[in-house]
Amino acid sequence: MTLTPETLAGQIEHTILAAEAQPEEIDRLCREAAAHRFCGVCVNSRYVPQAAAVLAGTSVRVVTVCGFPLGASSSVSKAAEAAQCVRDGAAEVDMVAWVGGLLAGRYEEVKRDIAVVVEAVRSIRPDVAVKVILETAALPERAIIAGCRCSLAAGASYVKTSTGFHKAGGATVEAVRLLRDNAGTMGIKAAGGIRDLATARAMLEAGADRVGTSSGVKIMQELLTSRA
Repeated sequence: MTLTPETLAGQIEHTILAAEAQPEEIDRLCREAAAHRFCGVCVNSRYVPQAAAVLAGTSVRVVTVCGFPLGASSSVSKAAEAAQCVRDGAAEVDMVAWVGGLLAGRYEEVKRDIAVVVEAVRSIRPDVAVKVILETAALPERAIIAGCRCSLAAGASYVKTSTGFHKAGGATVEAVRLLRDNAGTMGIKAAGGIRDLATARAMLEAGADRVGTSSGVKIMQELLTSRA
């Protein structure tokens, strides 16, 4: 795969989701994203208003998470959090699927959990993209495929590999390929453990449309150095 700085930047969501992230780090994340023309920044819901203010007038999208990182909160609370984030300026919401429901085979309930969030955000802003985090490292193949089907049926825009916080691990090339084979019209976001250019490239070659990483600047510097 031939990557230019422009194309790679347009696929990176520059991310800080750590509990200890501080306001000044969010400002820096946004400034870096604007300077490199990343497609988005991904922050926890508390920081959506701050990120939206810093990025006003730029093309960088504010992405946030809901039900994060476990996905085990109620559909009502997920939807309320997501809706407030949209009101605060989020253009995209990455929701964590009910992982336990996928493991238990309770697919109709998983689909409804996703649909409630999709309906909540799009009643406010119809163009909001909802990404469903499946936590692929914690799921067998059958549950990942079912998660894709639930997400597509519920109207999600993307499926995403991982939160980056699960002990089972983050994104893998194999998981991205499985998502690509079963996502239909949805996009694919790879996230979790993507810290260098080689890994980012591998995820994109496997079928990812977006890469979520806290190492966006480092990855861009690697690409620019390799082209020098």
